[in-house]
Amino acid sequence: MTRPRIGLALGGGVARGWAHIGIMRVLMEEGIKPDIIAGTSIGAVVGGCYSAGKLDEIEAWARSLTPRRVLGLLDMTFGGSGLLSGMKLARLLEDDLGDVELQELGTRFIAVATELATGHEIWLREGKLVPALRASYALPAVFTPVKIEDRWLVDGALVNPVPASVCRAFGARLVIAVSLSSDTYGLGMVTEGEQIDKLDFGYDEQQNGGGASLARAMVSRATRPDRALVRQLFGWDKKTPGITTVMMGALNIIQDRLARMRLAGDPPDVMVAPRIGHISLSDFHKADECIKLGEEAAREAMPVIREAMDFLSGKPDMPGEPVSE
Repeated sequence: MTRPRIGLALGGGVARGWAHIGIMRVLMEEGIKPDIIAGTSIGAVVGGCYSAGKLDEIEAWARSLTPRRVLGLLDMTFGGSGLLSGMKLARLLEDDLGDVELQELGTRFIAVATELATGHEIWLREGKLVPALRASYALPAVFTPVKIEDRWLVDGALVNPVPASVCRAFGARLVIAVSLSSDTYGLGMVTEGEQIDKLDFGYDEQQNGGGASLARAMVSRATRPDRALVRQLFGWDKKTPGITTVMMGALNIIQDRLARMRLAGDPPDVMVAPRIGHISLSDFHKADECIKLGEEAAREAMPVIREAMDFLSGKPDMPGEPVSE
C-alpha cells in the first residue's frame, strides 16, 4: 500500500494569490507534501518559493506589504512594452532565490507561461527559477515580457489559469487544484443584456479593479503633470473606468471563462476554492486576510483530500488499486 503521487495546481489571481500561502500551510500541518507543483502567475510565485524552501520568506514579505510599500515597487516606465519594468520585484526575488535552478528544487515544479508570438502554452521546468517566475506573472501591458531562449513570454493565466492538466502530464495520480475565482459569480452567465448607460463605473472599494488607497497615494506623490495620467490609470474619481479597472476586469473575465473550460475538460480530483471574490485583484496589502481565507478553504477540503488519498492508496476497505509512486 503506497500513497498516490500528488500534484498541486496553483491558479492565477494576482493579489488573491496570497491565499495559496494559507493552503500550503495547512497541507504542511497535515503532513501532505506534493510531489509535483504547477503554478500560473502568482501561483507560480508561491509554488516556486515553496519548492525552493522559501515559503516563510514570501509569507513574511507579503504580510509586511502596505499600500505605500506596494507603491514603492511600481517602477513605471514609459515607451516600453509594459507600464512596469518589473525590475524591483525581480531583485527582491533574486535576493531570496538567487541563481536557483528549476531542476534543482526539492519538489518538482513547473511554471506556466504563454509565448507571445504564437499563444502556445509553455511549461518552464529547466533553467533559472527567477526568470521563469517573472515570465509566468508578466501580465501583458502591465509588466514587460520576459525573454527565455529566444521566446518572449507573458502571463500563463492567458492559456491555463489553473494548471491541473500540467500536474497530470507529469505523472500526478491525485491532483489538487486551487482556483482563485470560483466565488466570482455572474461572469459565466448569458443574460438578455443590460443597458450600458445604466452601469456605474464609479470607484468602489469592493470592485475587482480597485486600489483606491494605492491610487490616492500615487496622486499625492506624483508631480502635477503626472497626476492626470495616474487618475486615468485608476479612474477612481470619475464615472468612467480607468485603464487599470478595465485591464483587471478583463483579466478576471478571461481567467474565469478559460478556467471553466479547461477544468471541465480535465477536472482535478479535489478543488480548493477560497472565498476571496470580494478582494480586489490589486489588494496586495491584504495578505493577512487572504492567507486566513486560504487556510479555511484548505481545512474544509481536507476530508475530501484524505478520502481521495485513501481511495488511490488502495486501502483494504476502499475499492481502489494500489498505486506506486
